[in-house]
Amino acid sequence: MRVRLPEDPEEGWTTVREYLVGRYGAAVGAGRVEEMLRDGRFVGVDGPVGADEPYVAGRYLWFHRDFPAETPVPFEVAVVHRDERIVVADKPHFLATMPRGRHVTETALARLRRDLGLPFLQPAHRLDRLTAGLVLFVVRPEDRGAYQTLFRDRAVRKEYEAVAPYDPAVELPVTVRSRIEKERGVMAAREVPGEPNAESRIELVAHAGGLGRYRLVPVTGRTHQLRVHMNALGLPILDDPVYPVVREDGPEDFSRPLRLLARTLEFTDPFTGDARSFGSRLRLSGPC
Repeated sequence: MRVRLPEDPEEGWTTVREYLVGRYGAAVGAGRVEEMLRDGRFVGVDGPVGADEPYVAGRYLWFHRDFPAETPVPFEVAVVHRDERIVVADKPHFLATMPRGRHVTETALARLRRDLGLPFLQPAHRLDRLTAGLVLFVVRPEDRGAYQTLFRDRAVRKEYEAVAPYDPAVELPVTVRSRIEKERGVMAAREVPGEPNAESRIELVAHAGGLGRYRLVPVTGRTHQLRVHMNALGLPILDDPVYPVVREDGPEDFSRPLRLLARTLEFTDPFTGDARSFGSRLRLSGPC
């Protein structure tokens, strides 16, 4: 976190301590602010900041937030490819791609930064927390925009795999087009009337015992798109806690992951012009 000491102090602060206690004391307690100062948790450009240093308007200070306890996700992040520009990782089920909401330290980004010693690593796109599979990360900040543009311009071919019920009455392959909207604070996205903004190609690969293995190729990237489209076909992905019915909130069951995997990423590298193709090493249990 970065803090800039106000140019026109309203409270007449004379020291760094007075400002920080006034700014954060109500939220975390004055004692906690004092403890952080004693431990050197607030730093300036020249190092740790002393509590009694004079207040200097416009000065920048930095500190790390205290993170709330998070339930550890008991699966590893595997590196599929690494070079000087990118890291391609196999993200496990239940692990968020990047910090968001209550998931901060238990994220693929936090783990990879720590384990690979790459403090500036950033994702080029996002994969849903409950979905496993390939995520592209960028090593250097100055390269990130070029890779993000590939996803924005739909220049990346993504292929997913899913396990869901098998219904011979559903004619496949099929291209599903619909309009999907998701409201902030509402867990499930929904299809609504209007101009389509989501398109997915769905194919049956194999089936046995009432279950099917499906190849899913999204053309667009709406939130929960593949899950919504499979559910609309009457083929909800196995162990989906949202579609067709939102599961009651409670401890996560790590033995029942959503059977959805981002299996393939293919694109032309914006710097070298080389064709890049990566495949996930993870496997979904289900029909061969």
